[in-house]
Amino acid sequence: MAFVNEQIRQKFCLELGTEQVLFDEPMKKHTTFRIGGPADVFVMPRTIEEVSKALEICRQEQLPYFILGNGSNLLVSDQGYRGVIIQLDRNMEEITVDGTEIRAAAGALLSSIAVAARRASLAGFEFAGGIPGTLGGAVVMNAGAYGGEMKDVLKEVTVMTGDGEIRVIPASELEMGYRTSIIKKAGYLVLGATISLKEGNLEEIKALTRELSEKRTSKQPLEFPSAGSTFKRPEGYFAGKLIMDSGLRGYQIGGARVSDKHCGFVINAGDATAQDVVALMDHVTEVVREKYGVTLEPEVKFLGDFN
Repeated sequence: MAFVNEQIRQKFCLELGTEQVLFDEPMKKHTTFRIGGPADVFVMPRTIEEVSKALEICRQEQLPYFILGNGSNLLVSDQGYRGVIIQLDRNMEEITVDGTEIRAAAGALLSSIAVAARRASLAGFEFAGGIPGTLGGAVVMNAGAYGGEMKDVLKEVTVMTGDGEIRVIPASELEMGYRTSIIKKAGYLVLGATISLKEGNLEEIKALTRELSEKRTSKQPLEFPSAGSTFKRPEGYFAGKLIMDSGLRGYQIGGARVSDKHCGFVINAGDATAQDVVALMDHVTEVVREKYGVTLEPEVKFLGDFN
């Protein structure tokens, strides 16, 4: 290991418990792409206090770290990650409903929050029910689908700053835009959020949920591992259409392929490596730029060494 010696390993285990810490953990187990080499340290804190402890060790030992949710928008290099992965996922997924508000921890799946909203006959969160990520990642990136975005429903977000301070940021100060927020810019860690919805008609909520689910199933390659939309939407265009019109539907490098169902998705068609995906993304970007003069930007986040 480049960074983590036996003394540091023992410190993580002592502070967080041996069941909450893994070493040399394959990241392909923790990303929806099913791609990625080992992380030196993989921490699964159950409380805000444990999150704070993990971050404090990283600061003390000057270890690089990355906050992971469901791994749904992430490509980890084949060499893995030389540092600490702190996973806020099903270990921190509490959801409570209070009137028209839902309070949820960062690790709560958007699909679980959508179920809680539906059961309480609360409308406004249906758009997020099919997004395969956690609340924390969705807030950082202002995730959206089918005309809805997180900025439309957030009341406030609880974060931890780089020096360990816990702050509550009202929605009006989040500076949310297309796939960005003040949280992303400042490097804050999302601990939880309050979502504000409206009372709705249960049958109408169910009908809209079914409609959006059917759209997603019919148009997206859900039968293959992927990281969702591979490229950001260029202004005035749709990435998937540009890729399709460039004749790249089904184009494949190694185990990575442009989806036949939706050209905006690069899929793991079978034992794809991170290098396969990067090579395919580079090729797609080059062809689209040559044909249409549009430079596609990745929506997928990259973690690790890709040199």
